[in-house]
Amino acid sequence: MTRPARGRLARYGFAEGDGGARAADLLGPDGLGLWRTEEQEPADESAAELLAALSRAADPDLALRQLHRIVEAERRAAAAPEAGADGTSPAGGSALIAALCDDPGLRRRLVAVLGASSALGDHLVANPEQWAVLRTAPDGLAPTADGTLDLALAGRLTAATQPVAVLRQAYRLALLRIAAADLTGGRGLEQTMAALSALADATLAAAYEIAVDELPEGTPRPRLAVVAMGKCGGDELNYVSDVDVIFVAADDADLTAGTTVAARLIGVCGLVAWPVDAALRPEGNRGPLVRTLASHLAYYQRWARTWEFQALLKARPAAGDLDLARQWTDALAPLVWRAAERPEAVSDVRAMRRKIIENIPPKELEREIKRGPGGLRDIEFAVQLLQLVHGRGDESLRAPGTIPALRALVTGGYVGRADGEALLRGYRFLRGVEHRLQLQALRRTHTVPTEPAALRWLAAALGYTATGGRSAVEAFRADWVAHATEVRRLHAKLLYRPLLESVARVPADGLRLTPEAARHRLEILGFADPAGALRHLQALTGGVSRTAAIQRTLLPVLLSEFADAPEPDRGLLNYRQVSDKLGSTPWYLRLLRDSGPVARRLARVLSSSRYAADLLAREPEALRLLAEESELAPRAREVLGEGFTAAAARHDDPVEATRAVRALRRRELVRIACADVLSRAGGLAPRPERGSSAAPLADVTAVGTALSDVTDATLAAALRTARAAHPALPGLRLAVIGMGRLGGYESNYLSDADVLFVYEPPAGADESAASDAAHHIAEELRRLLGMPAPDPPLGVDADLRPEGRQGPLVRSLAAYAQYYARWSKVWEAQALLRARFVCGDADLGERFTTMVDPIRYPADGLTREQVVEIRRIKARVENERLPRGADPATHTKLGRGGLADVEWAVQLLQLRHAGAHPVLRGTRTLDALAAARDAGLVDPTDAAEMAAGWTLAAQVRNALMLVRGRAGDQLPRHGVELAGVVRLLGHDDPGEFLDEYLRTGRRSRAAMQRVMES
Repeated sequence: MTRPARGRLARYGFAEGDGGARAADLLGPDGLGLWRTEEQEPADESAAELLAALSRAADPDLALRQLHRIVEAERRAAAAPEAGADGTSPAGGSALIAALCDDPGLRRRLVAVLGASSALGDHLVANPEQWAVLRTAPDGLAPTADGTLDLALAGRLTAATQPVAVLRQAYRLALLRIAAADLTGGRGLEQTMAALSALADATLAAAYEIAVDELPEGTPRPRLAVVAMGKCGGDELNYVSDVDVIFVAADDADLTAGTTVAARLIGVCGLVAWPVDAALRPEGNRGPLVRTLASHLAYYQRWARTWEFQALLKARPAAGDLDLARQWTDALAPLVWRAAERPEAVSDVRAMRRKIIENIPPKELEREIKRGPGGLRDIEFAVQLLQLVHGRGDESLRAPGTIPALRALVTGGYVGRADGEALLRGYRFLRGVEHRLQLQALRRTHTVPTEPAALRWLAAALGYTATGGRSAVEAFRADWVAHATEVRRLHAKLLYRPLLESVARVPADGLRLTPEAARHRLEILGFADPAGALRHLQALTGGVSRTAAIQRTLLPVLLSEFADAPEPDRGLLNYRQVSDKLGSTPWYLRLLRDSGPVARRLARVLSSSRYAADLLAREPEALRLLAEESELAPRAREVLGEGFTAAAARHDDPVEATRAVRALRRRELVRIACADVLSRAGGLAPRPERGSSAAPLADVTAVGTALSDVTDATLAAALRTARAAHPALPGLRLAVIGMGRLGGYESNYLSDADVLFVYEPPAGADESAASDAAHHIAEELRRLLGMPAPDPPLGVDADLRPEGRQGPLVRSLAAYAQYYARWSKVWEAQALLRARFVCGDADLGERFTTMVDPIRYPADGLTREQVVEIRRIKARVENERLPRGADPATHTKLGRGGLADVEWAVQLLQLRHAGAHPVLRGTRTLDALAAARDAGLVDPTDAAEMAAGWTLAAQVRNALMLVRGRAGDQLPRHGVELAGVVRLLGHDDPGEFLDEYLRTGRRSRAAMQRVMES
């Protein structure tokens, strides 16, 4: 083949290069006989028409290869005697090629199938005589493609005699006809979905009869109904999908035989066409496969959840005893239309909303046309929720299919005509894409491919062509983005916009709910006080001002986020409070409207965390932090120290200086809290910008470090202010030593600053005067930071000093050395394990930590008596300090396997072994635990269990503070606070999370006991 020949074939859409040479071989005299090699042109006019048809296929090369394979299979089967002496077969030697040349309809249908579906092409290669089902009828009509099974034809076209094998062939023949009609415009989307659903019904019915015929002789025929659910029930089945069903027996006498028939039906359908999924039945896969009509009715009356009634919207008789199926649907219909009034509807609807976008792998999220943003689930959920709410009083809305239901909603005035048409266009587009994706390999998929060749095929299969300097793929992408964006917008608008129009004092261009309907909609979406929520919406959106107009644009998205939270009312209230303070500020609403995810981030923070909401209410301008990824990363320790100290230095008045420092601290707490809340919020989570050294909060240790760094900077600035307010002796050195959680970089949102104050007098100075000066500075620091203010308090706690509250607030380095050498007890050595320099004189701080190293890291470890003493103190703390009425299983600090358990075990390891193993000499719990594991001092499994227990308890403790806005260590076993903690930590099911917490705590506790007793 010469290069010009390849160029001629390329005009028909065949690949250049080796692909072109391959096409020439397949078309030439040794192949299909459609191409004259020497003349480089079609063999004749009929060949030219067939080549033109191949060029219009979604994938001309695929269509050509499959056509050649079918002809080769046909020739092998027929062993044509008219083959030429040279072993070649002219075009006329193939009945298929001859038929394609004579029958334009067959040519169009078969080539379309071969270019769009490799799976159906493989089927025709295996059954080369079955292409005949696509012939044009003698009356000129296309073959029937309504989903009817022709078992007699299938029996004639296959050598199989077994009923299941015949049914499989009949199913493929019917599917072939449906695909051909779909691909050539003979059927629209609704007709195609209806035909596929009818084919499913026919297949279920045939499988039902096979199963009944296989019952043991003498077994009475059971009364068993097969009810279609899901897409099949809605007459909107796609090419490859599980077929959802529910099996209903008439009475107890039918259960045994009915279960046998149902199980066999599932097996037959799995062999013939697709899996049958009965998981929508009562109790799901844990419940019996078949129930009686009475048992179903009892279950739905007493136990069914709202999502189960949502599923019943699509229920319809499909096979078996159709009269029994109708009795079942008629009996359950009243329950379906009262489901939205059930007390548990609120939580169930929330759960359904969360399932719109399920656990999709992040790399597939934007390519998912079913579950992704702006996908099919957004349309289906909006339509079904409106059906549940309004179908109670309007029977016209009780249609099982999405398209008929949407049309009914438009006709009834529940959805605007323009919006309804936009949703219909989006639904048709997305289902069309789904059909083409699935048809190619008859494989269940909803993900748009990324490979260029696959995208080109998909665009061509959908009918896109290159126009106006834009490729077919670019045209497809543009339409896809446009439809997905519109669907997402309308999803929010349908659920929330009518609420706003109902309370706004402006004419509405769409549906305007009555106040009662608006309150009911809010109740269904989870608002405990619908009347109060309406008042907030009225205040935010009422009037004709530009501010009100922007709020009406923003609130659908915000309400969607609020409705996902355990306490939607609080989120809306917090948003109103922030808006009341900033609503007239020019940048506020503009920021929410124009700055990417800021509005949704704000809604997430306000609805998830009282702590963060309170901080934002005190400093609403801090919400600018939500606009920039880098602003949601904690500031470096050095940057904080310099900034806080500079802020204090700008004021001569110590009170004003401290107020400036506390304002900066408040802003940093806003930054950390918002970043923490958003860290598990999916697409709203902050991500580091490219080239930025700032890292977002990744885990609880990062939160602890960030909070400790803020406390360090606050103490440093306050110390400078206190020294300036009380000029000390020249040369007086003073250092602040961090203890407890501050010393371990494990601060949480409710932590005080545990410190020791150490000083060193100037050379030759009076010891008493130096002590008084240092004491005045320390007291002034505590006073300044303890003054009443609208900021979160920072208590400065020096109770871990020698002699506790009875001892002096400050001591000299020499006095500390003398005390620890003569009087210290083992618990004081344990407390010193977390001692580190925080601020003040760095040299003095370093000398202090060096001085206490022999105390906290004893060279010879602990004596037996000291180990017993630590165990005794641990038991006493556990018995006496746990609050009255507290649940020891879920108390994060003092409960089983919680923070204290792990910290005491790790600190015992440090006291016993850090003298000989310097790697244990650190103030962080998890670092010391890892060092002990690596040194062989603790079993790796025990170390892992304790690390998991400490981490989960610390996460829950922080989450409790964020959710409640106040201190607390007790994880509740139920209620909105538990739900808030679970959501904040990125989990879905409170029950499962509580089980995980209890299981982790038990294992951590057991590991701690083994360490303490070793």
